[in-house]
Amino acid sequence: MCRWAAYVGQPIFLDEIISRPGHSLIHQSHCATQCHTAINADGFGVAWYGEPTQPGLYRDVMPAWSDPNLRSLTATVKSALFLAHVRASTGTATSRNNCHPFVVGHWSFMHNGQIGGYDAFRRAAEMMIPDSLYAQRKGATDSEALFLVALGEGLEADPKRALERAAARFEALARERGGAPHMRLTAAFSDGVRLYAVRYASDDAAPTLYHKWSDTRRGRAVVSEPLEEDQSDWEEIPPGSFCTFEGKSVTIEPFRPVARVAAA
Repeated sequence: MCRWAAYVGQPIFLDEIISRPGHSLIHQSHCATQCHTAINADGFGVAWYGEPTQPGLYRDVMPAWSDPNLRSLTATVKSALFLAHVRASTGTATSRNNCHPFVVGHWSFMHNGQIGGYDAFRRAAEMMIPDSLYAQRKGATDSEALFLVALGEGLEADPKRALERAAARFEALARERGGAPHMRLTAAFSDGVRLYAVRYASDDAAPTLYHKWSDTRRGRAVVSEPLEEDQSDWEEIPPGSFCTFEGKSVTIEPFRPVARVAAA
Protein backbone atom coordinates (compact mmCIF):
# COMPACT_ATOMS: atom_id res chain seq x y z
CA MET A 1 0.00 0.00 0.00
CA CYS A 2 1.10 3.57 -0.68
CA ARG A 3 0.73 6.79 1.32
CA TRP A 4 -0.32 10.16 -0.02
CA ALA A 5 -1.21 13.71 0.98
CA ALA A 6 -2.98 16.55 -0.81
CA TYR A 7 -3.67 20.20 -0.01
CA VAL A 8 -6.06 22.89 -1.23
CA GLY A 9 -6.34 26.45 0.13
CA GLN A 10 -4.19 29.54 0.39
CA PRO A 11 -0.73 29.01 -1.13
CA ILE A 12 1.80 27.37 1.20
CA PHE A 13 5.26 25.91 0.76
CA LEU A 14 4.97 22.26 -0.21
CA ASP A 15 7.19 21.20 2.70
CA GLU A 16 4.49 22.26 5.19
CA ILE A 17 2.73 19.02 4.25
CA ILE A 18 5.46 16.89 2.69
CA SER A 19 8.42 17.18 5.08
CA ARG A 20 7.98 19.54 8.05
CA PRO A 21 5.27 17.82 10.19
CA GLY A 22 6.32 15.17 12.69
CA HIS A 23 4.52 12.47 10.73
CA SER A 24 4.97 14.09 7.32
CA LEU A 25 4.64 12.23 4.05
CA ILE A 26 8.42 11.75 3.96
CA HIS A 27 8.28 10.30 7.47
CA GLN A 28 5.49 7.98 6.34
CA SER A 29 7.66 6.78 3.45
CA HIS A 30 9.79 4.89 5.99
CA CYS A 31 7.52 4.73 9.03
CA ALA A 32 3.85 4.46 8.03
CA THR A 33 1.57 3.32 10.86
CA GLN A 34 -1.86 2.72 9.27
CA CYS A 35 -1.14 0.35 6.40
CA HIS A 36 0.25 -3.14 5.87
CA THR A 37 3.63 -1.87 4.67
CA ALA A 38 5.52 0.57 6.90
CA ILE A 39 8.06 1.18 4.11
CA ASN A 40 6.97 3.02 0.96
CA ALA A 41 10.24 3.24 -0.94
CA ASP A 42 9.32 2.39 -4.56
CA GLY A 43 9.44 5.98 -5.77
CA PHE A 44 7.55 9.19 -5.09
CA GLY A 45 5.98 12.11 -6.88
CA VAL A 46 4.55 15.60 -6.49
CA ALA A 47 2.12 17.48 -8.75
CA TRP A 48 1.44 21.14 -8.02
CA TYR A 49 -0.63 23.88 -9.61
CA GLY A 50 0.59 27.41 -10.26
CA GLU A 51 0.07 29.95 -13.03
CA PRO A 52 -0.23 27.50 -15.96
CA THR A 53 -3.34 25.33 -16.03
CA GLN A 54 -1.20 22.19 -16.40
CA PRO A 55 0.44 21.16 -13.12
CA GLY A 56 4.14 20.89 -12.49
CA LEU A 57 5.30 17.33 -11.96
CA TYR A 58 8.35 15.85 -10.23
CA ARG A 59 8.73 12.07 -9.87
CA ASP A 60 11.62 9.75 -9.20
CA VAL A 61 12.35 6.14 -8.26
CA MET A 62 14.43 6.95 -5.19
CA PRO A 63 12.93 6.64 -1.71
CA ALA A 64 11.44 10.01 -0.78
CA TRP A 65 13.61 10.28 2.33
CA SER A 66 16.87 10.08 0.38
CA ASP A 67 16.30 12.64 -2.39
CA PRO A 68 17.80 16.07 -1.56
CA ASN A 69 16.17 17.55 -4.66
CA LEU A 70 12.73 16.81 -3.21
CA ARG A 71 13.54 18.66 0.01
CA SER A 72 14.92 21.61 -1.94
CA LEU A 73 11.89 21.74 -4.24
CA THR A 74 9.33 21.55 -1.46
CA ALA A 75 11.11 24.22 0.60
CA THR A 76 11.04 26.78 -2.23
CA VAL A 77 7.82 26.13 -4.18
CA LYS A 78 4.46 27.53 -3.03
CA SER A 79 1.13 26.24 -4.29
CA ALA A 80 -2.56 26.53 -3.48
CA LEU A 81 -3.25 22.98 -4.65
CA PHE A 82 -0.89 20.03 -4.75
CA LEU A 83 -0.77 16.23 -4.55
CA ALA A 84 2.12 14.14 -3.21
CA HIS A 85 2.60 10.37 -3.11
CA VAL A 86 5.08 7.77 -1.82
CA ARG A 87 4.81 4.37 -3.47
CA ALA A 88 4.85 0.78 -2.29
CA SER A 89 4.50 -1.31 -5.44
CA THR A 90 1.87 -4.05 -5.64
CA GLY A 91 3.75 -5.77 -8.45
CA THR A 92 4.68 -3.41 -11.27
CA ALA A 93 8.24 -2.22 -11.79
CA THR A 94 9.87 0.60 -9.89
CA SER A 95 10.14 3.14 -12.69
CA ARG A 96 9.48 6.85 -13.04
CA ASN A 97 6.48 6.21 -15.31
CA ASN A 98 4.89 4.06 -12.62
CA CYS A 99 5.24 6.72 -9.92
CA HIS A 100 2.21 8.78 -8.95
CA PRO A 101 0.74 11.34 -9.48
CA PHE A 102 -0.23 10.89 -13.11
CA VAL A 103 -0.99 13.98 -15.18
CA VAL A 104 -3.05 14.43 -18.35
CA GLY A 105 -3.71 18.02 -19.39
CA HIS A 106 -4.91 19.92 -16.32
CA TRP A 107 -5.88 16.72 -14.47
CA SER A 108 -3.70 15.03 -11.87
CA PHE A 109 -4.44 11.71 -10.13
CA MET A 110 -2.92 9.48 -7.45
CA HIS A 111 -4.10 6.24 -5.88
CA ASN A 112 -3.54 3.98 -2.90
CA GLY A 113 -4.98 0.48 -2.96
CA GLN A 114 -5.20 -2.43 -5.36
CA ILE A 115 -7.34 -4.09 -7.99
CA GLY A 116 -7.28 -7.79 -7.21
CA GLY A 117 -5.48 -10.05 -9.67
CA TYR A 118 -4.69 -7.25 -12.09
CA ASP A 119 -1.98 -9.22 -13.88
CA ALA A 120 -4.60 -11.76 -14.99
CA PHE A 121 -6.64 -9.17 -16.89
CA ARG A 122 -4.15 -6.41 -17.69
CA ARG A 123 -4.75 -6.70 -21.43
CA ALA A 124 -8.52 -6.42 -20.99
CA ALA A 125 -8.01 -3.37 -18.77
CA GLU A 126 -5.80 -1.74 -21.39
CA MET A 127 -8.55 -2.26 -23.96
CA MET A 128 -10.89 -0.09 -21.88
CA ILE A 129 -8.67 2.97 -22.41
CA PRO A 130 -10.09 5.01 -25.32
CA ASP A 131 -7.89 5.34 -28.40
CA SER A 132 -7.82 9.12 -27.94
CA LEU A 133 -6.19 8.69 -24.53
CA TYR A 134 -3.99 5.67 -25.09
CA ALA A 135 -0.95 7.77 -26.01
CA GLN A 136 -1.05 9.05 -22.42
CA ARG A 137 -0.43 5.51 -21.11
CA LYS A 138 3.21 5.81 -20.02
CA GLY A 139 3.52 3.11 -17.34
CA ALA A 140 2.07 -0.27 -16.44
CA THR A 141 0.11 0.32 -13.22
CA ASP A 142 -3.54 -0.40 -12.58
CA SER A 143 -3.74 3.11 -11.08
CA GLU A 144 -2.81 4.91 -14.30
CA ALA A 145 -5.16 2.67 -16.29
CA LEU A 146 -8.02 3.51 -13.89
CA PHE A 147 -7.29 7.22 -14.31
CA LEU A 148 -7.34 7.04 -18.10
CA VAL A 149 -10.54 5.00 -18.15
CA ALA A 150 -12.15 7.55 -15.81
CA LEU A 151 -11.12 10.33 -18.18
CA GLY A 152 -12.77 8.38 -20.98
CA GLU A 153 -15.91 7.97 -18.86
CA GLY A 154 -16.31 11.75 -18.59
CA LEU A 155 -14.16 12.95 -15.69
CA GLU A 156 -14.26 16.48 -17.09
CA ALA A 157 -18.06 16.71 -17.01
CA ASP A 158 -18.91 14.65 -13.90
CA PRO A 159 -15.93 13.51 -11.80
CA LYS A 160 -17.93 11.41 -9.35
CA ARG A 161 -19.96 9.41 -11.85
CA ALA A 162 -16.99 9.01 -14.20
CA LEU A 163 -14.87 7.46 -11.45
CA GLU A 164 -17.80 5.32 -10.27
CA ARG A 165 -18.19 3.91 -13.77
CA ALA A 166 -14.45 3.33 -14.20
CA ALA A 167 -14.16 1.64 -10.80
CA ALA A 168 -17.18 -0.54 -11.59
CA ARG A 169 -15.57 -1.75 -14.80
CA PHE A 170 -12.32 -2.66 -13.06
CA GLU A 171 -14.09 -4.32 -10.16
CA ALA A 172 -16.17 -6.40 -12.57
CA LEU A 173 -13.00 -7.61 -14.30
CA ALA A 174 -11.40 -8.44 -10.94
CA ARG A 175 -14.45 -10.47 -9.91
CA GLU A 176 -14.57 -12.32 -13.23
CA ARG A 177 -10.89 -12.89 -13.95
CA GLY A 178 -8.83 -11.63 -11.03
CA GLY A 179 -8.95 -12.22 -7.31
CA ALA A 180 -9.87 -10.79 -3.93
CA PRO A 181 -9.78 -8.13 -2.67
CA HIS A 182 -11.45 -7.01 -5.89
CA MET A 183 -11.13 -3.26 -5.27
CA ARG A 184 -9.49 -1.16 -2.59
CA LEU A 185 -9.36 2.48 -3.50
CA THR A 186 -8.38 5.74 -1.92
CA ALA A 187 -7.57 8.31 -4.55
CA ALA A 188 -7.11 12.04 -4.85
CA PHE A 189 -7.37 13.95 -8.08
CA SER A 190 -7.79 17.52 -9.26
CA ASP A 191 -8.71 19.70 -12.22
CA GLY A 192 -6.61 22.56 -10.83
CA VAL A 193 -9.59 24.23 -9.15
CA ARG A 194 -11.15 21.59 -6.92
CA LEU A 195 -9.62 18.68 -5.04
CA TYR A 196 -11.50 15.39 -5.13
CA ALA A 197 -10.95 12.32 -2.96
CA VAL A 198 -12.57 8.91 -2.69
CA ARG A 199 -12.47 6.10 -0.14
CA TYR A 200 -13.95 2.76 -1.20
CA ALA A 201 -13.43 -1.01 -1.00
CA SER A 202 -15.32 -4.04 -2.26
CA ASP A 203 -14.69 -5.61 1.18
CA ASP A 204 -14.62 -4.05 4.65
CA ALA A 205 -10.96 -2.96 4.50
CA ALA A 206 -10.95 0.39 2.73
CA PRO A 207 -7.58 2.15 3.10
CA THR A 208 -7.55 4.98 5.63
CA LEU A 209 -8.31 8.59 4.70
CA TYR A 210 -8.53 11.80 6.78
CA HIS A 211 -8.97 15.53 6.29
CA LYS A 212 -8.44 18.65 8.36
CA TRP A 213 -8.99 22.40 7.90
CA SER A 214 -6.29 24.73 9.25
CA ASP A 215 -7.30 28.27 10.21
CA THR A 216 -3.62 29.20 10.32
CA ARG A 217 -2.90 28.07 6.76
CA ARG A 218 -6.42 28.82 5.51
CA GLY A 219 -6.35 25.48 3.75
CA ARG A 220 -7.24 21.81 4.01
CA ALA A 221 -5.02 18.74 4.04
CA VAL A 222 -6.36 15.38 2.87
CA VAL A 223 -4.10 12.52 3.88
CA SER A 224 -3.67 8.77 4.23
CA GLU A 225 -2.48 9.29 7.80
CA PRO A 226 -2.64 12.33 10.13
CA LEU A 227 0.48 14.47 9.83
CA GLU A 228 0.97 14.78 13.59
CA GLU A 229 0.56 11.70 15.75
CA ASP A 230 -0.53 13.73 18.80
CA GLN A 231 -3.36 15.57 17.01
CA SER A 232 -6.89 14.25 17.51
CA ASP A 233 -8.78 16.76 15.38
CA TRP A 234 -8.37 14.98 12.05
CA GLU A 235 -11.72 13.87 10.61
CA GLU A 236 -11.86 10.35 9.20
CA ILE A 237 -13.64 10.03 5.86
CA PRO A 238 -16.13 7.13 5.98
CA PRO A 239 -15.74 4.19 3.58
CA GLY A 240 -17.88 4.50 0.46
CA SER A 241 -17.41 8.28 0.21
CA PHE A 242 -16.68 10.74 -2.59
CA CYS A 243 -15.42 14.13 -1.41
CA THR A 244 -15.19 17.50 -3.12
CA PHE A 245 -13.00 20.15 -1.49
CA GLU A 246 -13.14 23.76 -2.75
CA GLY A 247 -12.08 26.64 -0.56
CA LYS A 248 -13.31 25.88 2.94
CA SER A 249 -16.32 23.90 1.70
CA VAL A 250 -16.51 20.11 1.90
CA THR A 251 -19.07 17.95 0.14
CA ILE A 252 -19.19 14.23 0.98
CA GLU A 253 -21.44 11.98 -1.11
CA PRO A 254 -21.89 8.20 -1.34
CA PHE A 255 -19.50 6.51 -3.78
CA ARG A 256 -21.16 3.50 -5.41
CA PRO A 257 -19.39 2.06 -8.46
CA VAL A 258 -22.05 1.36 -11.07
CA ALA A 259 -21.40 0.56 -14.72
CA ARG A 260 -22.89 2.78 -17.41
CA VAL A 261 -26.30 1.55 -18.58
CA ALA A 262 -26.38 1.10 -22.35
CA ALA A 263 -29.03 3.07 -24.21
CA ALA A 264 -31.99 1.07 -25.44
